[in-house]
Amino acid sequence: MDDLDSAIIEELIANGRLTNQELAARVGLTAAPCLRRVRRLEEAGIIAGYTARINHALLDEGFEVLVFVDLSRNDLPSVEAFESTVLADPAVIEFRRMFGLPDYYIKVRVKDSEAYERWYSALASQHEYISRIDSRITMKLLKAP
Repeated sequence: MDDLDSAIIEELIANGRLTNQELAARVGLTAAPCLRRVRRLEEAGIIAGYTARINHALLDEGFEVLVFVDLSRNDLPSVEAFESTVLADPAVIEFRRMFGLPDYYIKVRVKDSEAYERWYSALASQHEYISRIDSRITMKLLKAP
């Protein structure tokens, strides 16, 4: 990684739809070396893919909740059962097993608070070894990827 690679990454983070010509012009390269660098960054796994930023509110799924979960049992079958259930849920957009407490961080995206309440009730009823669920609703999003 050098300064040009960093510049390429920053430009692609800002706009992943740039043509190679536009990207090359912005970072001060000609098209061929720019394309070689992008391909090298992709092959190295540094650029893992390209996505679109979606306005979820316009799709009627703009209610996000940060959920922290602690389990009362941390044996392998209990953990695997919990994780497989959460991973299969389409409302879950991010799921992390944490060091320390809480045991899990889950980001859920649904239509509204009523939909979240249904999600919450379903999760709690499916796993008797959940010892605590702590939900946080964002007041204002200040920065996002």
